[in-house]
Amino acid sequence: MGLTLAEKIIKNHLVTGEMVKGTDIGIRIDQTLTQDATGTMAYLEFEAMGIDRVRTERSVAYIDHNTLQTGFENADDHRFIQTVCKKHGIWFSRPGNGICHQVHLERFGIPGKTLIGSDSHTPTGGGIGMLAIGAGGLDVAVAMGGGEYYITMPRIVNVELQGELQENVSAKDIILEVLRIMSVKGGVGKIIEYTGEGIKTLSVPQRATITNMGAELGATTSIFPSDENTLAFLKAQDRADDYTELKADDDAVYDEHIVINLSELAPLAACPHSPDAVKSVEELAGMKVDQVCIGSCTNSSYADLMKVAHILKGKTVADGVSLAIAPGSKQVLNMLAQNGALSDLIDAGARILESACGPCIGMGQSPNSKGVSLRTFNRNFLGRSGTKDAEIYLVSPEVAAVSALTGVMTDPREYADGYKVDMPEHFLINDNMVIEPASVEEMDKVEVLRGPNIKEFPKTSAMAENISATCSLKVEDNITTDHIMPAGAKILPLRSNIPAISEHCFTVCDTEFPSRAKALGSSIIVGGSNYGQGSSREHAALAPLYLGVKAVLVKSFARIHRANLINAGIIPLEFADENDYNNIDLGDNLSIENVRDQIAAGNGITIINKTKNVEIKTNCALTERQKEIILAGGLLNYTMSK
Repeated sequence: MGLTLAEKIIKNHLVTGEMVKGTDIGIRIDQTLTQDATGTMAYLEFEAMGIDRVRTERSVAYIDHNTLQTGFENADDHRFIQTVCKKHGIWFSRPGNGICHQVHLERFGIPGKTLIGSDSHTPTGGGIGMLAIGAGGLDVAVAMGGGEYYITMPRIVNVELQGELQENVSAKDIILEVLRIMSVKGGVGKIIEYTGEGIKTLSVPQRATITNMGAELGATTSIFPSDENTLAFLKAQDRADDYTELKADDDAVYDEHIVINLSELAPLAACPHSPDAVKSVEELAGMKVDQVCIGSCTNSSYADLMKVAHILKGKTVADGVSLAIAPGSKQVLNMLAQNGALSDLIDAGARILESACGPCIGMGQSPNSKGVSLRTFNRNFLGRSGTKDAEIYLVSPEVAAVSALTGVMTDPREYADGYKVDMPEHFLINDNMVIEPASVEEMDKVEVLRGPNIKEFPKTSAMAENISATCSLKVEDNITTDHIMPAGAKILPLRSNIPAISEHCFTVCDTEFPSRAKALGSSIIVGGSNYGQGSSREHAALAPLYLGVKAVLVKSFARIHRANLINAGIIPLEFADENDYNNIDLGDNLSIENVRDQIAAGNGITIINKTKNVEIKTNCALTERQKEIILAGGLLNYTMSK
């Protein structure tokens, strides 16, 4: 029996375990990336391990999230990251150089290599044939120290692409169609592997759009083969030597098979407030638009913005529409500036933002109250834009550009010609905004600079014998990490200060939660299905940890957040009978007796609701390693003990 592409890469990097679906495996990591919203904590964790220098082939720190500097906090974090990178062997991409996933694809991604990043959209690297996985910062820190990265051996889904896209139908529409089919939790425990004749029609940037937004499926990652299109991209980046042809065996066996005929696709949009709430643009046509934002790690490539520039050239953004455009990298921005396309964007009335994440994480450009905003981004969770009652639609660059001109949701097939952007034979290459780390001989001379906002990683202790706690919060299905630990310009600067950022924990759902949890001292959170979907931010586990949360009991978890809870030493529990969700209410007194023995036995954990005198059975599926982590009080304690 042949192997899929993902299985081949896993096999080549397997350190611990066997490639048996559903079992725990540890893989060697070749590359890591961090961004500044998660990076400060990741490097504090790395320092706490006492390892002098990273042991990966390449580790890169990017400054792209917290670039709106309204106080000293972000600037201090950037200075800390730069100095810690210089000292410990990490490459540093300065603010202004671009969004981590776009730059990594351009300059560092290598087919067949493994990459984990402290950002959920790290699977962007799958567009170039990497096994690229989003993870919590602590997992990244361990990988930088030479430790393997543990995942459950995934099921592999084959998405076979047939045919070719119509004019003004884009790669964004492909991934929106996959989301429509699979849903935001349909990819949990799975890798999405793209095959078929249709992939030959897609460039690396188009493939990267698809793998990037594959994160919204809840998938472990997504991946494309490395083929002649990959080689063309790498040649244009002066990196042909990094090319390796990679594909699945002809007799590879997949766990699921989905077929999408590209020729039949139409422009699509994800409606508020979920990436899988997909409708055709034709259904939504005529809806008034207040704002359009083009960019993010999903759709900010050279080809994307050249298409936008062509649509806007010689025209003017509609009265009443604010259009903001953020190129994904300095490379893209420079090329647009040199060929005149930037002038076309500016002439049309676009507001040009820096090469950073910006509005995608609520860092500026919040829409007007109750405003309709079309965005080429990957997430449209409630309140993520910074305006809680805004209506956010996720669309392609073509839909966004044409709608900015008409002032209403518009199908680009009716208003734009079939302009095709050819992949450049040579990209403009200038890596002067990437700082090389100090040599081994010079590293001891580097001083790591810390600002007053940078606090230590929260200290944890070994698991107690018994837990007596109160239900401090009860929430519904599809709670995202934006609900748990909001982003935005006011909160993101506190990412290196867990005591301060914990004051905002779950305030989207319940403004009283932080003070209530802190007063209780020991509590349990209860939730619905797909709990913790979205960002990889470990702060969504660290803030509850700081507030005294001992366990989270839900119907089901999103992959990365569950791993982050385990890393923090918080017990992840799932109802054995989902009807028991109704047997716990806010304020109920809960008890777990002999918890260490129950975890070690691995037969599930019993919670006693003393308020209602009800016994609730829960599942707690932990590997032997995860049991040790939980009992030790978290991954940092466990790693340091080893």
